[in-house]
Amino acid sequence: MNINQSISASHKKIYTGNWFNALSYLILFIGAFLVALPFFWMLSTSLKEPANIFAFPPQWFPAPITFGNYYEAITVLPFARFLLNTILVAIFIMIGQILSCTLGAFAFARLKFPGSDLIFSMYLSTLMVPEIVRIIPNFILIKSFNWIDTYKALIVPNLFGTAFGTFLLRQFFFTIPEELIEAAKLDGYCVLRIIFKIIMPLSKPALTSLGIYVLVQVWNDFMWPLTVINSTEMKTLAIGLTSFQGLVVNNWGVIMAGAVYTMVPMVLVFLFAQKYFIEGMTMTGLK
Repeated sequence: MNINQSISASHKKIYTGNWFNALSYLILFIGAFLVALPFFWMLSTSLKEPANIFAFPPQWFPAPITFGNYYEAITVLPFARFLLNTILVAIFIMIGQILSCTLGAFAFARLKFPGSDLIFSMYLSTLMVPEIVRIIPNFILIKSFNWIDTYKALIVPNLFGTAFGTFLLRQFFFTIPEELIEAAKLDGYCVLRIIFKIIMPLSKPALTSLGIYVLVQVWNDFMWPLTVINSTEMKTLAIGLTSFQGLVVNNWGVIMAGAVYTMVPMVLVFLFAQKYFIEGMTMTGLK
C-alpha cells in the first residue's frame, strides 16, 4: 500500500511538473512574440513600397519586396558618417569605462581602507540621480571648454566609470580566490600588474557584459548628442535618424530602413558575445 501510494504521488508530481513547464514555456513564448512583433513590423515596413505601408488589411509580408528604401536611407543623408561617429564614440567610451570601472571595483573589492563600505554606498547612491539632472551642469562645463560640436563633448563626460559598472565588476571580483592575489604579491606583483595580468584575464565574462551594456547605452543615446551637437557631420545614428523625418516626408519605409541599419550592429555584437554576456550576468551574483 505504501509503495502504491508512493508511485501514485510520484506520477502526480511528474504530471504537475509537466503542466507547469508547459505553462511556463507558453508564457515565455507569448512574451517573446510580443517583444519581437514590433521588430518584425519594422523589417517588413522597410521592404515595402510607399503605397503598401498603410494598406488595409495590413500586409505582414511585403509584396512586392523592394530594397530601394535601404539604398535611399544611405544616400539621402551621410549615413556612413553617422555610423563612423557612433562607432568612434562608443569604442572610446567603452574602453574608458571598462578600465576605470575595473580599477574602482578592484579597490572596493580587494583593497582594505577606512570607510570603504561607506564610500561605496555613497557611490551607489548616485544611481538614484536621474540622467536628465546632469545634462545642464555637464553642458555648462562643456561649453566653458569650447567643446560644443566636437568629439570631446560626446566622449569625455561619459568616459569614466559608472556606479553600475563598478558594482557589476566588484561583485564578480569577489568570486576570484584571494589566494591568487596573495600569491601574486609574493611574486612581487604590484597592484596594477595584478589587475592587468590576473584579474582582467579571469574576468572576461563580466568585462564583456559591461562592454555590451555600455556599447548599447552609447549606441542608443539620444539626449546628450542632441544637446551638444549642431552640425550634420558630427551627428550620431540616434539623432541622425530623426533627420529622415524632415527629408523623406511620409516615407516610413526609408525611416524603418535606417532603423534596421542602426539595430543590426547591436544584434550582431550580442550574438557573437552572448556566451560571455550570459555567463557574466549569471556569475556576478555569486560571492
